[in-house]
Amino acid sequence: MHVPVLVEEVVTALDPRPGKRFIDATFGDGGHARAIAEMVLPGGMVLGIDWDPQQVLKHKDRVEKHIRVIEENYANIERVARQYHVYPADGVIFDLGFSVFHIEHSGKGFSFRKDEPLIMRYASAEKGLTASDIVNEWSEKELERIFQEFGEERYAGRIARALCETRKKKPFRTTAQLADAIMRATPAAARTMRIHPATRTFQALRIVVNNEFGNMKKGIAGAYNVLGSGGRIVVITFHSLEDRIVKELFRAMCAEGKMRLVNKKVIMPQRGEVVRNPRARSAKLRIAEKI
Repeated sequence: MHVPVLVEEVVTALDPRPGKRFIDATFGDGGHARAIAEMVLPGGMVLGIDWDPQQVLKHKDRVEKHIRVIEENYANIERVARQYHVYPADGVIFDLGFSVFHIEHSGKGFSFRKDEPLIMRYASAEKGLTASDIVNEWSEKELERIFQEFGEERYAGRIARALCETRKKKPFRTTAQLADAIMRATPAAARTMRIHPATRTFQALRIVVNNEFGNMKKGIAGAYNVLGSGGRIVVITFHSLEDRIVKELFRAMCAEGKMRLVNKKVIMPQRGEVVRNPRARSAKLRIAEKI
């Protein structure tokens, strides 16, 4: 089961009260949305957005009347907020970690620990770019670039070269094939490290397939436009690239006089939460308030 992180901190930051309206831009299994929704009755509501149709369908008949979940890309948050009458909103949360559902049950190849088709797409599996398209069709130079830029992979060149050589014999179709090729391309000393050699490459592919950074920038900009005065944006990140983007976006909006930082120092989970939920250990929370 997916366990949401920093729930108490999120609720404290958003300060939900009766009659207020909030948007959970990354609904997932609804942990944050439910915690907020408990405090907005009577008269309030939470709009949940999720790009994965499997997630939306899973929760369609299980959410409360004051929570509405829709299938949409959070990059379109401004249009969605107007369409579903959550405008202006009192707060928006983005939890940028991908859920246990995607790893264990989606069947889309998000994890190298399971042998699944190389899809890695949150949206419908019938259309759009896949990880298979990238590793089988993109040039060695492009592969090296994305592994460096989006995975901060030390051996990006070696891995890109190895993938291009391997695909000449047989195209990559599954996560096991890809993880094995990455493992063989990685120096022997690096194979014994705590982090699996395929971790950063899989991260890079997932980010590119879903245009995660582009959507994040558009989504946070849209969230600002959705908020009423005094409304807050809360963002939880799980790796340095995401956190850097959020930090820079918030800093730019503050410099323009649009927002103020609520926490100048990033908020991280307490030790007790990390013990209960090890997946929380890398989470970072940033909060900004619309002026």
